[in-house]
Amino acid sequence: MKITRVSYERLDLSLSVPYTIAYETVTRASNFILKLETDGKHVGYGCAAPDLEVTGETPESAQQAIEWFLLPFLKGRSPFNYTRILEELKSLCPDNPSVWAMVDMALLDLVSKKAGVPLYHYLGGYQDSIETSITIGILGLQDTLTMAREYSGRGFRILKIKGGINLEEDIERMIRLREEFPETVFRFDGNQGYSVEDSIAFVTATQEVGIQIFEQPTKTKTDHILGEVTHAVGIPVMADESLKTLDDAFRLAQHDLIDMVNIKLMKVGGILEGMHINSVAKSAGLEAMVGCLDECALGISAGLHFALSRPNVHFADLDGHLDLENDPFQGLFRLQDGILYPSRIPGLGFVE
Repeated sequence: MKITRVSYERLDLSLSVPYTIAYETVTRASNFILKLETDGKHVGYGCAAPDLEVTGETPESAQQAIEWFLLPFLKGRSPFNYTRILEELKSLCPDNPSVWAMVDMALLDLVSKKAGVPLYHYLGGYQDSIETSITIGILGLQDTLTMAREYSGRGFRILKIKGGINLEEDIERMIRLREEFPETVFRFDGNQGYSVEDSIAFVTATQEVGIQIFEQPTKTKTDHILGEVTHAVGIPVMADESLKTLDDAFRLAQHDLIDMVNIKLMKVGGILEGMHINSVAKSAGLEAMVGCLDECALGISAGLHFALSRPNVHFADLDGHLDLENDPFQGLFRLQDGILYPSRIPGLGFVE
């Protein structure tokens, strides 16, 4: 099987519900869709979702890498050489992890279609479903409660709450949420907004809430501060923006600076690299969550298949597609009562 034609399209998608996190307000997202046609019947698809803060890319820099390097590079290659292709691609465009992820997805989509199995079966098929959280951005108390009621009514049992701008308001929101939703699992994402002192104060004040995961409370490039929080609080601390590469995973694990890792395919460069990072986490006794950016359902499907293939992945935060308007990828998986179920169609589940 050889790649005979390489093409892409850019999707600029508006969010039906814009959201605020500690460092920005998000109203739209740019995704790129890669299409790999072959000399047989199979066609592979991948998705890139560049994000300046998380992946270090703008839509323009990602598009430039696709047009300058990717289109001529892939034609004539065999998808079964995906490890070599991905290593060579990193040399061509070293600053574009979402572009690597897009190629990684499309190649794995092709080889699993050739094998005639869903991608998660090709990768190991450890489990058949996983429960996801759904995210509430930084809102006032009443708006937070309103959204929590809506999501609870749709069957979601895990809510991830964004914070990091106002400590007192964050504490109040979490306490009130627990009062109204005694059975819901809560995760909290500080998105780099807290100091060590803020982090300790937050965890102390919300002790009775029973927060499951405390995600990225402090700024990146200050590992020792993140480590101080990890050793000072009694709930699991997870690295997100601090963990973008395999080297990051090794360093954070080696120095016992975190309890958990958030593996987002867009920031680490795809499923193959995600497997390496997950192996480091597993060897260090760290639990793993598969997260996402603002990705269409094609990107979410890749994250889901990766999560289902690894025994060390017990957590998922794969909700980035839910508020994207005019997402052209539908039916790739099923979401019911907060649980994600993959399609049984070979590959990532997309057939034109």
